[in-house]
Amino acid sequence: MKQKISVIINILNEEKNIGKVMNSLDWADEIVIVDDGSQDKTYKILTRLKIENTKLKLFKHKSVGFVEPARNFAISKATNEWILILDADERIPQSLAEKLEKIASKMEQIDYVRLPRKNIIFGHAMRQSQWWPDYNIRFFKKGKVEWGNRIHRPPQALGQGLDLPADEKYAIVHHNYETIAQFLQRMNRYTDIQAEELKKEGYKFDWKDLFEKPLNEFLSRFFAREGYKDGLHGLALSLLQAFSFVVMYLKLWEMDKFREQDINLSELNSLKNQSAEAFNYWINRSKYPGNFFERVFKKIKS
Repeated sequence: MKQKISVIINILNEEKNIGKVMNSLDWADEIVIVDDGSQDKTYKILTRLKIENTKLKLFKHKSVGFVEPARNFAISKATNEWILILDADERIPQSLAEKLEKIASKMEQIDYVRLPRKNIIFGHAMRQSQWWPDYNIRFFKKGKVEWGNRIHRPPQALGQGLDLPADEKYAIVHHNYETIAQFLQRMNRYTDIQAEELKKEGYKFDWKDLFEKPLNEFLSRFFAREGYKDGLHGLALSLLQAFSFVVMYLKLWEMDKFREQDINLSELNSLKNQSAEAFNYWINRSKYPGNFFERVFKKIKS
């Protein structure tokens, strides 16, 4: 027996994307869209679409700066047993839609599904540095998954889960960052929230974190998770992610009223040496033959 599926989309200023994501959802039985306070033409476009599409339900929710709380509100408005969570810059290929319909109708023992996500960033489909397969719990039975009140945290899930294969035909297509400006704009908003969360957890600012935390983020993404295989895109994104850590910890310093801290030059020299050792460690343990940076530069030029 075919089970009906509700698709949920939380939006904020998505006039460029909302029509495109709707076009990939002609198979859905119900579409619940929650506007988190758009200031552009998004809500006007949605009002027109609602007249044309009887499956569309439209609600508003007060924005708190990140999407997680509004997702729970949107879930409460869905009427079907199975729910698919999407963002406005994501698309569902037909092959994935057919797979989800099959799971909902024939796999009664499954309560939630983690879906791979294909991230297209700066015009490039990312394959490394945590951008693929980028599993997320996005498809589930109502009542089995709930988001918390913290930014970029996975939801709590109950029951039996399933991971779809890391295959593009089963992947959400995510048209992620298109420009550097877009990355920086989101980074500014996200780091505000993340800094507040760290402060509430009792974190005390230490200037050494301005070196250690961004460095660890860069090494993790570019080396450990092989971001260099994505060439210049991998290098750029690893650097941008590391820079977001710099900004977040500087904002924590700002919350501390820019309190003075002495910088010991011997400690600074020690951090420099540790950084060099870390770079050398990751370069030397590369699994691939030949000069490491020669390979990277070839990737960048290609």
